[in-house]
Amino acid sequence: MAPRLQLEKAAWRWVESVKPEDIRQEHIELAYRVSLLACKRGTCRRNCKGNPNCLVGIGEQAWLGDIDENAFHNIDDPNSERRDKNTFVGLTNLGATCYVNTFLQVWFHNLELRRSLYQCHNARAQEHNIESDYEPESICEHLQYLFALLQNSNRKYIDPSGLVKALGLDTGQQQDAQEFSKLFLSVLEDTLSKQKNPNLQNVIQRQFSGQFSYVTVCNECGRSSALPSRFYELELNIQGHKNLTECVTEFLKEEKLDGDNRYFCESCQSKQNATRRIRLHSIPPTLNLQLMRFVFDRLTGHKKKLNTFISFPEQLDMGPFLEGKEDQKCVYELSAVLIHRGISAYSGHYIAHVKDASTGDWYKFNDEEIEKMEGKKLQLGIEEDIAETVKSQTRKPKCSKGYHCSRNAYMLVYKVQEEEKSDSSCTNVEVPAFLQRLVDQDNHKFEEWCTEMAEMRKQSVDKGKAKHEEVKELYELLPAKDGELYEFIPMDWLKKWLEDSTATRDIDNASFLCSHGKLHPDKVGDTKRVSLQAAQVLYERYSGGPRLDASSMCRECVSQRCRVLRLKNQLNEDYKEITNLVKRTLSGEGYWTGKASLRSWRQLALEQLDEDEQETKHSNGQTNGQGPHSNSKEFGSELSEGNEDDMKTFNEDIVCTHGGLSILETERKLVSSEVWAKLREYFPKAPEFTQNQEPCQLCLTLEQEEKDNEAVSKMMATDQKNQLLNLFNEKNRPILNKWPEDTDVLYIVPLFFVEEWRKFIRRPTKSSPVSNVGNTLLLCPHGGFMFTYDSLITGDAQHVALLWPSEWEVISRLFIVDQPISIHCFKQTTPSGATTTQYTTQPDLCWECRESFLFQQQRDLREYTQATIYIRKVMEDQRIIKEGAPELTASSSEAEEEKEEKEEREEPPKVDGERDSDFSQSQDGAKRLKLDDGSSASAATVPGTKMTRLGGIRRSTRHRKLRGEKALIVSANQTLKELKIQIMHAFSVAPFDQNLSINGESLTDDSATLGSLGVIPESIICLKADEPIADYAAMDDVYQVRMPEEGFKGTGLLGH
Repeated sequence: MAPRLQLEKAAWRWVESVKPEDIRQEHIELAYRVSLLACKRGTCRRNCKGNPNCLVGIGEQAWLGDIDENAFHNIDDPNSERRDKNTFVGLTNLGATCYVNTFLQVWFHNLELRRSLYQCHNARAQEHNIESDYEPESICEHLQYLFALLQNSNRKYIDPSGLVKALGLDTGQQQDAQEFSKLFLSVLEDTLSKQKNPNLQNVIQRQFSGQFSYVTVCNECGRSSALPSRFYELELNIQGHKNLTECVTEFLKEEKLDGDNRYFCESCQSKQNATRRIRLHSIPPTLNLQLMRFVFDRLTGHKKKLNTFISFPEQLDMGPFLEGKEDQKCVYELSAVLIHRGISAYSGHYIAHVKDASTGDWYKFNDEEIEKMEGKKLQLGIEEDIAETVKSQTRKPKCSKGYHCSRNAYMLVYKVQEEEKSDSSCTNVEVPAFLQRLVDQDNHKFEEWCTEMAEMRKQSVDKGKAKHEEVKELYELLPAKDGELYEFIPMDWLKKWLEDSTATRDIDNASFLCSHGKLHPDKVGDTKRVSLQAAQVLYERYSGGPRLDASSMCRECVSQRCRVLRLKNQLNEDYKEITNLVKRTLSGEGYWTGKASLRSWRQLALEQLDEDEQETKHSNGQTNGQGPHSNSKEFGSELSEGNEDDMKTFNEDIVCTHGGLSILETERKLVSSEVWAKLREYFPKAPEFTQNQEPCQLCLTLEQEEKDNEAVSKMMATDQKNQLLNLFNEKNRPILNKWPEDTDVLYIVPLFFVEEWRKFIRRPTKSSPVSNVGNTLLLCPHGGFMFTYDSLITGDAQHVALLWPSEWEVISRLFIVDQPISIHCFKQTTPSGATTTQYTTQPDLCWECRESFLFQQQRDLREYTQATIYIRKVMEDQRIIKEGAPELTASSSEAEEEKEEKEEREEPPKVDGERDSDFSQSQDGAKRLKLDDGSSASAATVPGTKMTRLGGIRRSTRHRKLRGEKALIVSANQTLKELKIQIMHAFSVAPFDQNLSINGESLTDDSATLGSLGVIPESIICLKADEPIADYAAMDDVYQVRMPEEGFKGTGLLGH
């Protein structure tokens, strides 16, 4: 079938020869595409949206062909959760507990440990009633039950949350795996030591504990002293080594004790040079070798991972490293390798490769997933091939036969080599009956769940099959045959019905209606024409409406579309004709048109026609000439300004705010009646003004009043300026700390009043005249003054302006003064001849409100949240990067403020002899600066006033960012360390490379809060960056760290 656009054109091709008044039923049916041929199955790849008779590709394929039973349900096969034959059970990762899962699998495969745990006394399990769920309490009970489930559960994986919860571990935080291993074995050893069975009390020592001694030999007298110690694993340094033998050798090598580290010899009774080494005496049956991959980096202050390749053998001979006890077995076989994927010490993933003691097969334990290695060989290749981001990657060295290489292995488990025995009792560990009873109970629950899920799947399939037959029959009824009655149904509804007929909602046709309540012709492509019989069944079954039959095709919409399309075709010819007619000399009666409307009438007509063509179901009231402003007194003053971009209606640019003809003759033009007649075809509701139409009388009156008011304002401004010339020009201003000799009183007004007054004087026609002084802004609720003489000198003067008595007399006469405020100077001579000066204010200072004001001011600086501070990066020589170049990042509102400030500083035309106030000479003859160059100390504003300099031009208080400076949002209770993390993201400088300072004082205490360090809103902190350390993994580690490490603090592993 033809594309939708072609169908659209074909449906309206008849409008070229048919006028709107000549439309017949056949034209309406063409517009609604009733007679289009229906598509046959197999001819359309997808549904023809422009053809309401095409019922192919709407989802019927799923119902007419063979049905896949899985399409009727979304329930996974419960057998996918069942344990495979001859494999092991996995453990669920609870978030970040993969490190726990790896060790549990390793310990489970330690047959002696498992056998011993099964023998532990557990009265609760033995007496448990299987009608309720078993909930272990102690660590030993949890491990017992977990091992029994790992051995005989029918599940593919089990949930270890009971044990994890009993240990008090945070499932969302990854911990140090090696530390977990040590602490857990310690807790387990303590628990087993309390068992009554003596064979169980020291099982951890028998399995994992060996002995060595720290042997120190005095170089002076040769005296040897040994300090015996017990170990559960050997912690081997891997830095600088290539294989396991080198690591063990370094662990046992001799160490020199000299200098400050000399040894105190009991024989010599003094400090002597000595040597110290570790002497290995005995090794346990299970030898745990911790490869120290995670080390503390002194430069960064954090842990990092060593991605060093280490080679280790499948068979390890510890004989060369032992001293004495020749009869001890020294040959060990590799039984487990614990792997850490990832380059960071604070993230990554833990897995375990474990050898099955019964079969000798190797398995990879990755949480829920268990994978058996091919053959009987350990395969680590896939773990080492994982893409890393460390830039200093080294090639994997070649390994000899019987050896493996890894840069991710962090623990190796070796078991002593035993002689092969035909008896399988050594490798078979039976689950005790009391535990097997609990496992059977869990298996029974699992089987019940599987049965329930299977039954739910079956019910869904049966229901789907029945619905399949029902829908198939109904789909066959959908096509409407020629001459039969029909209705229109939404295509999207039909698709949803065919996708899931069991959950179909009501048929909703409301969105397809035009403003006349019928089917919109543009919406017919989104509907399908179906037989009346099929429509009856669908509405009876699913309800809905309104129903759309043949009578719902809208003649009014078709006529309107016909008019629009005909005008569109005619538009280009009319444009050329009107352009030529406008150029001719006007003769006879004319009509006023807006010049802007005349320039853009073609575009306006095209937009109007497009709006008419795309008209939705509801009339939006915006048709030409009938907008919300036409012929109304609320037409909108903006439109009379002739802004072509904002113009919506033709001729709106010459309509004033009162709905009459605009008084601006320069914005309108007379056109002939012939031109106006053609324009009216496109804009039938446009405002019409004949040549004899009088301009709006109200506008003329207002214009004259405005001119009169401007003249009065100019006279008022000139008069006030002449009477207060020094105040306006900021000449001869009184200064508090240099009290004038010729007066003992000065008057105070808000600086806001002076600024507004100056703004009026400079631009009397643009600004409103000032009538009130408003001194109550400077008073407290009790009527007392809020500032002292000293505070005015030290900073509060930025809120006020000082006046001479003569100026105050003029201001009292010209303006309404609510409350006079003055400051008085009293000089007294003491009996000794010295002169003392005392200053008082009228009204008096309100100490209570003053102290409350200061307290609130300090509190705001200490207890802020979501405040902005600025980080300014400095170079090596401590100079700020491009100090004089502000960043071009000001927002539009900031740009407006800049423009406003500039306009406020502009002077009106100067009268003869008047000087530029911006460069007027002060008393000492120096040029006055426009802006205060002093540091902007933070001060709380008085309500209703602006933060400006005493007696100066208003200065913007907005911080202007410099190049190399960035704004951060912080809170007072945030620590310096957290701020450094923010700075790291903003500047890509690691915290350990950051040197921060504020006002010349270094910020070094990472645990201190910003409030305690004196960081207040709008503070500028200087950042000096050290040379970064070329360790990309270390940077990744710092990104991971957000809070101080607490390890296993507060967990059951530390006795809490």
